[in-house]
Amino acid sequence: MRSAGSTSSRSARGTIANVADQPDVTTVHLGQFTRETANAIAGELEELGIVWWYKEPGFFSQIWEVGVRLFVDRAHLAKAKEIAERLSRGPGDPPPPPVGPADD
Repeated sequence: MRSAGSTSSRSARGTIANVADQPDVTTVHLGQFTRETANAIAGELEELGIVWWYKEPGFFSQIWEVGVRLFVDRAHLAKAKEIAERLSRGPGDPPPPPVGPADD
């Protein structure tokens, strides 16, 4: 699993400590993903400079908990959800329906 990203620069990326060093950032749960999907999402979040971190299941909880939980900067949650949704779909899966008011 990649290390958590930072918003400032490439040289500042790479450790979870970077998230703690940014007191103005509040992270929220993005979702639980396979390790491969989580890595792909993390890569795109880093390219966009979005702060993120992850939590893998512990020794015992890996029995019932599958996958990696990702957390992202609350200010960028909408963009992170778009990335996660796109990368979580299978190659032949149709795009999700648009979200918004229903047409009459």
